[in-house]
Amino acid sequence: MKIGLQSPVTGRNDREAARNRAAFRRRGLFVFNLIGSPGTGKTSLLEAMAGEFGDAMAVIEGDVQTRRDADRIEGKGCRAVQIETHGACHLDASMVGRAAEGLFALGGEWKVLAVENVGNLICPSSYDLGENVKIGMLSLAEGDDKVLKYPSIFSRIGMLVTSKIDLLPHMDFDIDRAESECRSLNPGVSCFRVSARTGEGIPGLCSHILSEREKALRV
Repeated sequence: MKIGLQSPVTGRNDREAARNRAAFRRRGLFVFNLIGSPGTGKTSLLEAMAGEFGDAMAVIEGDVQTRRDADRIEGKGCRAVQIETHGACHLDASMVGRAAEGLFALGGEWKVLAVENVGNLICPSSYDLGENVKIGMLSLAEGDDKVLKYPSIFSRIGMLVTSKIDLLPHMDFDIDRAESECRSLNPGVSCFRVSARTGEGIPGLCSHILSEREKALRV
């Protein structure tokens, strides 16, 4: 019975995701789905990336309540639209599709679209939003044991971002261990170490995303 109930739900979502993906490609957008726990620094990372991409990036923000994160992103000069899930622990493709339509109505020539998912390492992992890549985030404050505790997400990401590395002298976090364990689940993952506070690692991450965009557009 469980499989029978889940299959129509995921099937509908996958059809919506395919429509999103086609719409994003028509606009030349490279889309990443940013997934991490609450407080891992997702919005701070996007603010730092806004400093690199400027108006070439737009953002869809997902939160249970409020548009505080969208306001923060717009304060850095990027277009942003907010999805309030009102209790749902993840975004789905239909939510993102509607938000994208609202974003496109604002006008803009973007290269990159960031989707910040609801803070959670479990529920968002199973939902395709039409993105080119999932990016998983860890912060030094969380501990280095999360990868194997949450294999569903870390086996599906294309990029692993370890954030708040400016705290490394004060934290007991083995970045090499976390990256190694992620590669044991997902050999092709690309790993980045960043600090939104100092800017360390941000240019390299943004450069990699633009490189992946060029590859995606050639396919």
